[in-house]
Amino acid sequence: MSMLPAEDHKLIVEKLGREPNTLEQGCFLNLWSEHCSYRSSGVLLRNFKTDGKNVIIGPGDDAAVIKFDDEYVLSVAMESHNHPSYVEPYSGAATGVGGIVRDVISMGTRAVAVLAPFYVGPLDAEKNRWLFDNILQGSADYSKTIQVAAIRGESYFDERYNGNPLVNVVCVGLGKKEHVMTSISKAAGNRIFLFGSKTGKDGLGGASFASNAMGEDEEVPEKSAIPAGDAELERRLIDATIEIIEKGLVESCRDLGAAGLAGAASELADKGNFGAHVLLDAVPVKYEKMTAYEVMLAETQERMLAEIKPENLSKVMEIMKKHNVPAADIGYLTKEQEYVVEYQGKVEAKLPIRFLIQGVPKVEMPSKAPAPRTKDLVTQKPKSPETAAEVKKSVLKMLSSYNLASRKCVWEKYKETTLPTVVGESGGDAGIMKVTDKKGVAMTCGCEPAIGLLDPYAGAVITVIENAMNVAVKGAAGLCLVDNLNFGNPKKPDQYWILKQSVLGLADAAKKLNIPVVGGNVSLYNESDEFDTAILPTPSIGILGIVSFEKPIPTSFFKNEDETVILVGTTKVEMGGSEYYRVSGMETAGIVPSVPADYDKIVEKVVEVCASGNVTTAHDISKGGLGIALAKMVTAIGADVDLSKISGMSDEVLFAESPARVILTTKSPEKVMEMLKGIPAIEIGKTKKASELNMKLAAGSVVLTKEEIDEASSSIEKAMKLGYKNQTY
Repeated sequence: MSMLPAEDHKLIVEKLGREPNTLEQGCFLNLWSEHCSYRSSGVLLRNFKTDGKNVIIGPGDDAAVIKFDDEYVLSVAMESHNHPSYVEPYSGAATGVGGIVRDVISMGTRAVAVLAPFYVGPLDAEKNRWLFDNILQGSADYSKTIQVAAIRGESYFDERYNGNPLVNVVCVGLGKKEHVMTSISKAAGNRIFLFGSKTGKDGLGGASFASNAMGEDEEVPEKSAIPAGDAELERRLIDATIEIIEKGLVESCRDLGAAGLAGAASELADKGNFGAHVLLDAVPVKYEKMTAYEVMLAETQERMLAEIKPENLSKVMEIMKKHNVPAADIGYLTKEQEYVVEYQGKVEAKLPIRFLIQGVPKVEMPSKAPAPRTKDLVTQKPKSPETAAEVKKSVLKMLSSYNLASRKCVWEKYKETTLPTVVGESGGDAGIMKVTDKKGVAMTCGCEPAIGLLDPYAGAVITVIENAMNVAVKGAAGLCLVDNLNFGNPKKPDQYWILKQSVLGLADAAKKLNIPVVGGNVSLYNESDEFDTAILPTPSIGILGIVSFEKPIPTSFFKNEDETVILVGTTKVEMGGSEYYRVSGMETAGIVPSVPADYDKIVEKVVEVCASGNVTTAHDISKGGLGIALAKMVTAIGADVDLSKISGMSDEVLFAESPARVILTTKSPEKVMEMLKGIPAIEIGKTKKASELNMKLAAGSVVLTKEEIDEASSSIEKAMKLGYKNQTY
């Protein structure tokens, strides 16, 4: 009985002229899975503009490589570990970090930072607290051990992530341009060199598992089948990989990820138009009597594959011994474009390698917009608070929303991962990593799932704008973008339509902002039979930008008294997809925020003014709106602001999530306003030496003290203190 889908099985038999054996079926099943082949999403990804003046290596390798300056390059990659993290959150999140770090290392760059966007069910449920706590701890512990800074993330909560949490990770690497490596193989006769952990049985079928809904077609695997991480070995593996690359001993290199050895060896060979002959008897294994299927398709972590010239094998092996990294010569590249696997004197698989890697049928699936929701009535809205006291109550309620509350207890998990090269405050708009005395890299990540639920195209566009603005307020233009497309079952026309609209939104916004999309990952089938739900549309992204240290970089929080507060951008009464409507139980009501036609010019002006040295504080306005952004900026310094001239009811002024808006403070308002000429910008108040925010609104003045803000914002910390009784689930 074939384990392959009927149509795939028929095509493969026609091509081979025979029935594929069990191992060969396993190779096709995993390499032709959505996770590995992008069989239903690949046609959509062609909409992305992937090149640019600073792009050295774009999509298609383990990671992208971007020019930083004449000496240094940055590498960047984004991946998901969603399904494993629901079954075993600690190991799932840890190995998610480990895998994306190896993607960066294989390019000849050393990992310097990770960014972690997580999407989980509400913390009122004990199991979600267990999931969130273990996801955080797993990623933090791994990052700490391998000495990579976790400097930015996102935590988003919604009941549709019950049963299917999302664990996405961005990794940024740094290296010298002369050490850049690729996975394009170079010459027949060169050896295939495997190094890292001994191969076990963990993660078997991981790629195909990640290409099914939780509970669909196959049983959710036992926890023992989820790959476990060994961060200590990874640390040694990193050092060994960098050393053999910098010494010029490697021709091509790649991480062993999805589909294990079956995927890595065949893909590396095919990229150079070669075949491969793999000798499984040489593979270091954890258990005796492992089958060829297990050795080839296990997704054991902490493993790398390199192409080595025969004359360099002994030098490479010496370096592996020095770092105490298991390693072996397991085969060679061939002129014949065949993938041959030999084990115990028998040929276990013999496949045309180009067909295995590129023969998967790629099609655009049928798509259809979802039926209109019965609650989608623009006239439906919460009752607006009428008095200043009622407005204040609404602000405090919003601050206590899990999606707006303080992440202090989250970042405390990562405090030991901070490195001396990380500069600026924690919890700000973007993380900043120092590269040279004069320049560094700003990085951010995130998504707008609630807006995407109502309008996936708009949600994706706003996702790009918000992330571009996060680096813009640090004086950095978007350098490159990576994405992780987390969606439901592409076989369902409504889910595929949502995916398609989201991709188009990301592509259009990135083009308008002139940010190349240099890599990413597609994670589909994120649906839960357990809860009968599909996740919210979650096109999570990461954006990098280059910052200059020659002038002060704006902080994200009020710093100096007696500075002018400036609001950049236009606030519109469009509340669809806002956290305010979600908190009010009316998430499907309202008009989705419209995007300013000139948002590219707004972002460009914000970059210019924030890089000028004339701005002390700059903060992007995103989830929660203007009122929440102002409240979160309060430190020992507060502000008096007049918002009464902005049209709309008080709650609409405070909580509308109109995109392309920022708050600036400056000692030179005339100079800054002159620089902002041509885009919407108004002076709204002054900072003061008092830990409070005083907002003048149509309903009256609302005063919030720092103590009140902090108390309301502590809901995540309070929820996590409740803990969980069940330690395993």
